[in-house]
Amino acid sequence: MKAVTVAASGAAPRVSEQPEPKVGPDSVLVRVRTAGVNPVDWKVAAGRLDPILYVYLPLIPGWDVAGVVEKVGPAVTEFAPGDEVIAYARTDTAQHGTYAELVPAPVRSVARKPASLTWGQAGGLPLAGLTALQSLQAAEVTKGDTVLVNNAAGGVGTFAVQIAVAEGARVIGTASEAKADFLRSLGAEHVAYGEGLVQRVRALAPEGVDASLDFYGGEATTASLEVTKSPSRVVSIADPAIREKGGIYVFARPDHAGLTKLGDLADAGKLTVHVERELPLAEVAEAWRLSQEGHATGKIVLRVSS
Repeated sequence: MKAVTVAASGAAPRVSEQPEPKVGPDSVLVRVRTAGVNPVDWKVAAGRLDPILYVYLPLIPGWDVAGVVEKVGPAVTEFAPGDEVIAYARTDTAQHGTYAELVPAPVRSVARKPASLTWGQAGGLPLAGLTALQSLQAAEVTKGDTVLVNNAAGGVGTFAVQIAVAEGARVIGTASEAKADFLRSLGAEHVAYGEGLVQRVRALAPEGVDASLDFYGGEATTASLEVTKSPSRVVSIADPAIREKGGIYVFARPDHAGLTKLGDLADAGKLTVHVERELPLAEVAEAWRLSQEGHATGKIVLRVSS
């Protein structure tokens, strides 16, 4: 099969021929249509997650996938060959990722593909969507809450805004002025990030916000703690040290039920996936360059097959 491989830690990603992966008892083999690109993909390839992951070379990167079930393991009863699925196919080791024509995915990480989404949109949903959903759950966001979403126009932020709005929350989202209209179209009140952020948020919520989601780090973490009524409802995916300040750190977990909820929201018209760029697998280096720049609105997706 064709796959993107990284031969050594920090090496450039290249398309090569690789053996087809085995299918474990509790896994399905997915023929990949699209694979979402996430910052964690190139971070794993650069060795930045070596303290928590066993990484085997050559590495096929990627954890997001949308495709069609090719085979199922002997213990799997939930899916059958031919099913259209999405998955956040992360395991505790990194080797057989989703930037390939075929990928094994643990059944716990798999859900039905939302019928309303294109293949490109579906490939961009799992990791970022689950990160947003689990962050909102960790912050215990409910109807009537006012929520600050930092980096609200990014891959995770766009999902967090839409899910929070669907739950009946008021959302204040940070982004550049150029993305203000886009954020408003998702249902958020826009504030510009940068110096004076705390004052701008307090102008909209004088008593402070009920919860904050930090999808950026740095000054966003500091501002979130300052404008949120209790640090216990400040969630960060960027800074594990938030725990020392009374907040919550989230590293998204594969979750069939969560993916199913995201799919239901999409099919109900309450959640869409904004795809900034959809590139062929051979242009993986360009996809990573765009991801590393950090200016994409929504998701970057690799097209593996049609």
